[in-house]
This record gives sequence, C-alpha cells and structure tokens, in this order.
Amino acid sequence: MTAPAGTLKHQAINTIRTLSMDAVQAANSGHPGAPMGAAPMAYVLWTRHLRHNPADPSWPDRDRFVLSAGHASMLLYSLLYLTGYDLPLDEIRNFRQWGSKTPGHPEYGLTPGVETTTGPLGSGVANAVGMAIAERMLAARFNRPGHTIVDHRTYALVSDGDLMEGIASEASSLAGTLGLGKLTFLYDDNEISIEGSTDLAFQEDVGERFRAYGWHVQHVDGDDLQAVHAALCAAETVEDRPSIIVAATEIAHGSPNKAGSAAAHGAALGEDEVRLTKEVYGWPVEPAFHVPEETLAEFRVALEQGAARQAAWQERFEAYERAFSDEAAEWRRGVAGDLPEAWEDNLPSFSADDGAMATRAASGKVLNALASVVPNLAGGSGDLAPSNNTLLSGYDDFAKGAWEGRNLRFGVREHAMGGIVNGMAVHGGLIPYGGTFLAFSDWMRGAIRLGAIMGCHSIYVFTHDSIGVGEDGPTHQPIEQLLALRAIPGLTVLRPADANETAAAWKVALERRNGPTLLALTRQDVPVIAEQERVREGVPRGAYILDDAPGGSPDIILIATGSEVSLAREAASVLAAQGIAARVVSMPSWELFAGQPRSYQDQVLPPDVTARLAIEAGTSIGWERYVGDAGEVVGIDRFGASAPGKVMMERYGFTAEAVAERAAAIVARARAAEPAGG
Repeated sequence: MTAPAGTLKHQAINTIRTLSMDAVQAANSGHPGAPMGAAPMAYVLWTRHLRHNPADPSWPDRDRFVLSAGHASMLLYSLLYLTGYDLPLDEIRNFRQWGSKTPGHPEYGLTPGVETTTGPLGSGVANAVGMAIAERMLAARFNRPGHTIVDHRTYALVSDGDLMEGIASEASSLAGTLGLGKLTFLYDDNEISIEGSTDLAFQEDVGERFRAYGWHVQHVDGDDLQAVHAALCAAETVEDRPSIIVAATEIAHGSPNKAGSAAAHGAALGEDEVRLTKEVYGWPVEPAFHVPEETLAEFRVALEQGAARQAAWQERFEAYERAFSDEAAEWRRGVAGDLPEAWEDNLPSFSADDGAMATRAASGKVLNALASVVPNLAGGSGDLAPSNNTLLSGYDDFAKGAWEGRNLRFGVREHAMGGIVNGMAVHGGLIPYGGTFLAFSDWMRGAIRLGAIMGCHSIYVFTHDSIGVGEDGPTHQPIEQLLALRAIPGLTVLRPADANETAAAWKVALERRNGPTLLALTRQDVPVIAEQERVREGVPRGAYILDDAPGGSPDIILIATGSEVSLAREAASVLAAQGIAARVVSMPSWELFAGQPRSYQDQVLPPDVTARLAIEAGTSIGWERYVGDAGEVVGIDRFGASAPGKVMMERYGFTAEAVAERAAAIVARARAAEPAGG
C-alpha cells in the first residue's frame, strides 16, 4: 500500500479529515465539511496546547475542550480516538448508529472525553463560559501561595452558526465583562452555513464585535499551522481578557467539487467525491478508516504526556493536602459532588408565628442559611436578585480580578445564564443556580432542556410563579410555563406551598445529582401551613396528605400546588360546613410523585375516590392524569391581565367559595351516579 503523502503533520491532519469523511459516508449522514476545514487548527490545539490525559478523562485539572459546532462531531471523535481515549476505531465506524458512542452530536456522559452536550448552536459557547467561570472561582477558593491545584484553560471551537445565535452574544458579552483570561475560542470562519454563503444573513465583522465585548482578537489563516500555534501562544499570555482566534478556513478542504460550498455542510460527500478527495490528499482510497501507524503514534504521545502532567499535578495536590488538609478534604468532596455531613441541620424551619411569607422570600432565607455549610453553592440571577432573593448576603460578587466571589451577576441574559449554569455544573466542583421570573423561563428553555439531557446538577430558581404577580400584566404572568417545563424529561419541577415546603424543596434540589431541579416560587405572601417534619417527609415524595377527612374517608380530594394549597385548605373548611369531607393533598412535584411506588400513590389518591378537584393557577392541561374523567380542574387557560394580585386571583376564580362550589358540584354528581342503596 502506498504511504500517504506529505509530512507527518499533514498526514495527521489528513487522518482526521479522512476518518471524518469515511464515517459520514458510512452512515450516509452527518457533516463532513467542517471537520475537513478545521482539522489543521484542531491538530495544533490537541497536540501542542491542550493539557489532558486520555487515560483519565475526569482528571480535575485538565483543560476543557468544547466543540460548540456540534455538527462537526466527527472532528472530536477522530481526535478522541487518535489521542487514546476509550473510543475504539469500531465506534468511529459505527458513527450515528444505534448504541454507538459516536452519536450525531457530542453527548456528555456517553462518550469519554466529551465535556458537554452540543448541537443546538451557541449552547457550547455558553457552556464554555460557565467552565471558565468555574475554573476561576475554584482557583480563587483553593489555590494558596506556592500551592496551585486549579490552573487550567477552556478552549472552544465555534462556528458561524454558533456566533449568529443570541445565546452566544449574551455569553460572550458576559465573558468579556468578567475578563475570563483562561478562555479561548477558535472561530472556524468558513463563511458557509446550510443555506449557502454566510453573506446571505451574517455580514458583521466578528473580530470587531468581540473586541467591543472586551476580548483579545487575532486573525489567522486556519491552514497555517505555525500561525495557529503562535496565536494560541499569544492567547495564553493574555490574562485579563478572553481570546478569540478568527481562523479563515475552507469547508471540505481538498474536495474537488464540494470544497467551499454548502453541499459539504450537512450531507455525505458521496463515494465518488470521497475517492477524489483522498486522491487530492495523496491518501490510499482503500481501505476506509485507514490510520497510518506513524500517525497514530504521533497522536498517542498524548497518553504519555497526559500521564506525566497528571502525575505532576497529583504530587502538587499531595503537597497541598499536607499543608492544607481541611481545604483538600473540601476539594475532594466538591469534585465528588458530595454534600458536607449534617449540612441539612442548617435548613431553617418556620412556624405560623413567622407570619405569611412569599416562598421566594423563604427561598432566600434557606439559600443564605445553607451558604456557609455548602461552600460550593454559587450563582445569581438575570438582573433580578432583589426579586428572586438569590443574593448570598455577606459574600462578594464574582467579578473581573475578584474571583473569590460567589454571587454571579448574569445581567439580563436568561438564555446564556442557563447555559453558563450548565457549564459550571459539568465542569465539576460547584453546585450552580440561576434565577429569573417563571414567565421568562421561555428565554432559557433550550438551556434547561440541555441540562436535563446531560443530567446536570443545575438549580433554577424561578419566582413570580402565577397571575398573583399582579400589575405587571400578562407578559409577566406565567400560564403555560409549568406544563411546558414539566414536559421536559429529566427535569424535576417543585412548586412549594409555604416556607417549610420551600426548605424541603431546596433539600431535594441539593441532593438530586442526576438532573436539574426547578423551584417555582410565589411573589405574594402565603401562610405557613404545615410543620417541618411532615413536610420534609412529604415533599421528596412529590405529594402527601396535608389534611384528611375524618376517618380517612373523603368525599372529595382537593389537590393543589404552591399558593393554591392554602386556598384548598380554606375551601375544605367551607365544604366541611356543608357536610362534605375533603382530603387536601399538597403536590409540589408531579415528577417526584410519579416516581413513587403505586402503593404510595394509591394511599394519597385512592382509586375509589373519583371525586377530585385540582387547583393550580396555571393551565389546566395535564391535570387529567390526576383528576381522572370524573374530576375537574380550577386552572387558567387564558392569559392574565394587569391588576393587583389579589384582584387577579378573585377574578380568575381562585377563592375559597368558588373552589368549594366547584367541589360540591363534583360530589353531588358523584353521589347521583352511585347505585341505589350504595
């Protein structure tokens, strides 16, 4: 067999290209063009700059690489295989096939070495910013003079499409404001998107845009290996600004008929074009997936280098541990994702003597009570800290040059906030949270969905959870948001009824490590309705009996969430005066309740009690799963209006009298349907 032409460097680059071409062709699906164009700069980064250990993808002080241009997944898979990660060549051959570790877009937790799930463009940009924030925050917290255990960089390869998305603008603007000097973007400026030339819709000067954000900007020829290396070296010396290297590349470089065209963006090149392109490279046409031994040896140096780097870090860490044993123990705990012993002892409890309290206010009290005992808890809100009650009192802001702060000021950037929180979560060592109004969850739903796909330990704190918001009107009053969020697989939504349920909801959020948790909290005050111990047992199960009928034999079950639980209790009192026995069930989380054994579900909602009424100030859709055909829902299936919150609730039928009237009618109907003598 004729050896591939060119120097060893160019053979290595063409190995990336041909593996990508062959995998996409075998699957007859994928994006070959971007890996072919970006291969030279990826080669330089992975062989001369990226500090990683393929034998241990979880080494805490590794550099992070984010392929934000997730459609170019074969670029990453080729690099992972070639450098020695646990990704055999057979997985490359099975690209995009059922059960393979090489899915169409990179998926966190599936493929060794993949740091985050990318695909929706721009999301990786925000994740990378979150990773860079996490590195700076942890470095400020743990490093000591002469003892540096956190010192790594975050690199991201971004595309034209990434930088068109609003989330990328939001995240990049914040990164510049924060001066994240250990963050570097390689911009694959190939000027092609699916529809054709980017001139159709994207003519801005990206370099000047990022310079305005406060970034260090360089322009290079993406095929010039020395220029790319020099640019990366220069970026690594800039400590007060993130860097972007605008690399001019050609999509599908080397393809005689498809280079520089959209035809190579989202489809296989075709067998004939693959053959012709390999001939241009001086590459053997057969066999497919050819990897020269000398090329593999060139890449596999990463194993030896990675082992040496990690061993050197381990020595530094052991010296650190001898000098700072408490800090080292805290580091280990945070990296493992564990919580401190007895941390829950700091959860506050509330009583009726505390008076009515908005659950957002209770959340703020809980968050601040936990801040000192859960030191890796960090986050903020989208310019709404006073409203969301997300500020950690007594702690500094995380700001440029002041990395020790735990309060993040995201600004009015909800979508980026969600992506950044996810990036902090997958980085490890932190439990991040982000807050906004529930109605504005729409702006960050894409990030929430990705957090759920990845199983991130992210916490979303969403306040102003109903029409009880009042005068701000329908734009700020959520109606369909709870249902939309509950529809996301893997996301746990909790809408607590009072201060104690809020404390219990935070406990769930901190302990639940296999997916994100969302807290929906009131603006308006609600009474404390249940003692702490019963709530702490009931909330993790998603629903529990708050008040029961005499003898545990209810005529009707009232099921409610959030502020409507206290309303259900009032309605139950009205019904009792009419001789109707009601059970009141607080159901803060559909997801948690659905995960309980059927025996427990039937205990809370006995199948033989078909008279049921659900009460929630949101859309009624979805409640049929709990009320059944014989039940009803007091909900809202239209938009709100501008008026005081109390007036809104009354006008929309959320009064004890109105609820009791609906319940009484359900009971009357049920009794009328009973067989004679029954």
